[in-house]
Amino acid sequence: MTVMESTTAQTDTCATPKAHPRPGGEDRYTISEVAAFTGLSAHTLRWYERIGLMPHVDRSHTGQRRFTNRDLDWLAFVGKLRLTGMPVADMVRYAELLREGEHTFEDRQELLEATRRDVRTRIAELQDTLAVLDHKIDFYAGARAASEGV
Repeated sequence: MTVMESTTAQTDTCATPKAHPRPGGEDRYTISEVAAFTGLSAHTLRWYERIGLMPHVDRSHTGQRRFTNRDLDWLAFVGKLRLTGMPVADMVRYAELLREGEHTFEDRQELLEATRRDVRTRIAELQDTLAVLDHKIDFYAGARAASEGV
C-alpha cells in the first residue's frame, strides 16, 4: 500500500492532482516513467524511498519498482511541500505521522499550519520586494521618458 491519507469517508491527496497517464487498474509505472511524468530524477525517487518519504513502493517479480496513481498523487503533494520550502526532515516526519494513522491528525495539522505560516511570511516578503521592483521600474521608465522628451 502506498502512503496516502485516508479515512473511511475520503482520501486526502493533493488538492488539485494532475490527470493520471493511465486509468486505475492499469496504473503500473516504472521508475523512468514516473521520472518523466513528475520531472524528478530516478535518483531522487530512490532517495525519497530510502529516507522514508516514499515508502512501500511495490516491486515487480524481478524487483523493479512499480508505482501507482496513488504514488503519483503523493509525489504531487510532496512537490507542493517542497515548493513551500518545508525542510525534508519535516516532510519525512509528515510521512511518518501519516503511516501512524488517524490518531496523528492533530500533529499533521500543526505541521501543515506551521508551514502555511512560513509560506504567508514569504509571500509578504515577496510582495514587499515586488513593490520595490515596481517602484524602480517606474522610476527608470519615467527617467527614460524625460530624457527622450528633452
